[in-house]
Amino acid sequence: MAGFHHVELWVADASGFGSWAWLLDRLGFTLAQEWADGRSWAAGEGYLTLTTSPNLTASEHDRRRPGLNHLAFHGGDRDAVDALMRAAAGNGWTPLYAERYPHAGGPGHYAGWLENEDGFKVEVVAQPA
Repeated sequence: MAGFHHVELWVADASGFGSWAWLLDRLGFTLAQEWADGRSWAAGEGYLTLTTSPNLTASEHDRRRPGLNHLAFHGGDRDAVDALMRAAAGNGWTPLYAERYPHAGGPGHYAGWLENEDGFKVEVVAQPA
């Protein structure tokens, strides 16, 4: 079977869970597991885990270094992506490339990009029209 089973992101501390919880809920994920230093949200057969670790070698994420640059999510139709982008700033996410929204990825690609307070970047992609 192809596809991801899960993705695990290490975060510096649990304070960033709130912005992720809001976003993942809006995108149709369900909180599947919760423990002192982590959370997992499921969608379909895959899940996304955010957790802290005593093995971290840095105190902050930098998407410009080798490693994860961003996660891209299905965002539903264009109206759903637009509504999410309007609400994002009040929920811990800063819009990126606003001057080129919704076509920062090119004229045939309808998506919004966001960055949270911990420097994690996500792309929310609308289904084709």
